[in-house]
Amino acid sequence: MTQFLPDNRLTLLRNGAEYFPAIETAFDNAQRDIYLQTYIFEDDATGVRIAAALKRAAQRGIATRLLVDGFGSKTLPNAAIDDMVNAGVQFLIYRPEVSMFSFTRNRLRRMHRKLVVVDGKIGFVGGINVIDDMDTPGQIPPRYDYAVAVEGPLVASMENTARRLWTMIAWAHFKQRWRGSRAATAPQILGNQIAAFVIRDNLRHRRDIEISYLNAIRSATSEIFIACAYFFPGIQFRRALIKAASRGVNVTLLLQGKGGYAWLHYASRALYGRLLGAGVHIYEYKKSFMHAKVAVIDRDWATVGSSNIDPFSLLLAMEANIVVTDRRFAAELRQSLLDGITLGAEQVAAQDWEHQPLATKLLSWLSYTLARFVAAITGFSKDYGTK
Repeated sequence: MTQFLPDNRLTLLRNGAEYFPAIETAFDNAQRDIYLQTYIFEDDATGVRIAAALKRAAQRGIATRLLVDGFGSKTLPNAAIDDMVNAGVQFLIYRPEVSMFSFTRNRLRRMHRKLVVVDGKIGFVGGINVIDDMDTPGQIPPRYDYAVAVEGPLVASMENTARRLWTMIAWAHFKQRWRGSRAATAPQILGNQIAAFVIRDNLRHRRDIEISYLNAIRSATSEIFIACAYFFPGIQFRRALIKAASRGVNVTLLLQGKGGYAWLHYASRALYGRLLGAGVHIYEYKKSFMHAKVAVIDRDWATVGSSNIDPFSLLLAMEANIVVTDRRFAAELRQSLLDGITLGAEQVAAQDWEHQPLATKLLSWLSYTLARFVAAITGFSKDYGTK
């Protein structure tokens, strides 16, 4: 059950240009411990910068804990890892990558969260990996993404989540001395915003993020605005959007126009026909690489996080989102999304979609079939049927 807590102060961060200076400052001000958990940690200018901030903290005696995913960070050089470890940074890998050709469910269970907690006083959650905003091959930078800085009572939930996962992986790597500390931090009243920290794991919180979305969509009365990099929802999610549009809710999707994974991009497009036919408005962001996973519903409910609306995020990966019920925060995020549409998106017109080339339709349905096949071999075919 989603637990909303009052008295928080939330700051919306747009792209790495705002996110990386914020976490670097938090690391430099740390007095006790740092948790950084990220899917990708790249050895580029940004990665070097963040690694340097982690090393500075570790050399001051701060318990500095970096957890990366074994697939997302598979290109991180051993030299960069050794440099951090030698400076005192505690470094662990979630599920080290073994085979590139295995499609087992376990291999697809990745640590996709982007979560930072410092001293139990400030936390960051969103979709931004440790990778340079300018790293957008074949596209105009910077990449388009969001995160949120959190101060207040909600940080305790974020810290507990970060510490539990770190401790579990430390045990698995026989690094018992690296177990997370259980230092309690008294909740602080720092603002007046109500929010919840919602995770997806493979234990007690398998559907929490999806349920949060579905509850908000099903109760929407005026507007649903979703921006998602990888959009391939299951049957329940698609039906909820279509039913919302049928009862007069203005449903708008801002999706990636330049796919990072071509087959998933085209699989998503196979769903356009029915959504457009139901009155859903679809825009494709084409100015740069869109990596956002956010939503605003009825100008009051908003979410920012790491979870895409696809089978990998909703059914397999470890994810983390913040859900906010605050009109000011929702208005700021909504305006940012509208600006994104104005500056970099193109609307997909229903009449144009019906008359798209046969080759494009074929590519979309072949990709859709492949996506359903992956869902089937991982045991989730019933969630990704055609109805």
